[in-house]
Amino acid sequence: MRLMTLENGTRDGELAVVHPDGERCCSATDVAPTLQRALDDWDVAEPKLRALASDLAKGSRPASAIQWDRVRAPLPRAYEWVDGSAYINHIVLVRKARGAEPPKTLLTDPLVYQGGSSDMLAPRAPIDCVNVEWGIDFEAEVAVVLGDVPRGTKAADAAKHIRLFALVNDVTCRNLIPPELEKGFGFFCSKPATAFSPFVATPDELGDAWRDGRIHLRLRSELNGELVGDPEAGPEMHFSFFDLIQHITKTRQFGAGTVLGSGTVSNQDRARGISCLAERRMIEIIETGKPATPFMKPGDTIAIEMKDDSGRSIFGRIEQKVVQVER
Repeated sequence: MRLMTLENGTRDGELAVVHPDGERCCSATDVAPTLQRALDDWDVAEPKLRALASDLAKGSRPASAIQWDRVRAPLPRAYEWVDGSAYINHIVLVRKARGAEPPKTLLTDPLVYQGGSSDMLAPRAPIDCVNVEWGIDFEAEVAVVLGDVPRGTKAADAAKHIRLFALVNDVTCRNLIPPELEKGFGFFCSKPATAFSPFVATPDELGDAWRDGRIHLRLRSELNGELVGDPEAGPEMHFSFFDLIQHITKTRQFGAGTVLGSGTVSNQDRARGISCLAERRMIEIIETGKPATPFMKPGDTIAIEMKDDSGRSIFGRIEQKVVQVER
């Protein structure tokens, strides 16, 4: 089952169920007005949503063509947006890029930061560029949407708290990171609004690709129409989503609707390309002594997508253009 949120003039939009063809949908407001409301009462809402999805697939429920200009982030505002950094190759490369050593607990303790969650970008929303010197970068990730998760949840029990999956473009202002981290607190201004895929999917939509707390499919990134990366999201995810859930619940609980990201998907095999420009720049430094690739600028576009073995786009496509805005 795949779900989405459509613009209806309210802050949180309206919930819809996606047809298997990924081009049509139907309203699900008779089950729950919003995705957040469905997540709040998932045990009751899920079977009703599945019945609706079944009717839609069989043709016994009318479907309408998706109006892509109405598509919002599945959760236009979320209670929490927590992003991990589960791919060791990415951590090592970006740390080198800013002249920092990896943490001593690199292999034993996940890195996470808490981003802004009150303004989640639609999959085709522009990336605002206030100052090109800030170094705008995309970061292609996978993410899970959680139900209620108690404090002290162990990795072995984490699967039952995962409700949905999504893709993420965790936009980053690279040149704002070093001065922020020098303060000793962490990311804030360097992490503007994050964009999400059109669809969120239940675990069964992934089939055998969802195993051991990881999604074993490739994540494609196209910059200005050129394929720049299609790394495997599964094998090199050092910390699984189960591990990340155990880590973030060490001292606190999380409410339904919390979004948890994997961090930038990254492979050691350079033939798999990149999921952010910072990695390409670091590879250029290693190979030639200096970066040659600029960060994103107005007019650039980034598209992020994940397909299953049959070629179906599971989550739909994130496609964003960088636009210049006034301060």
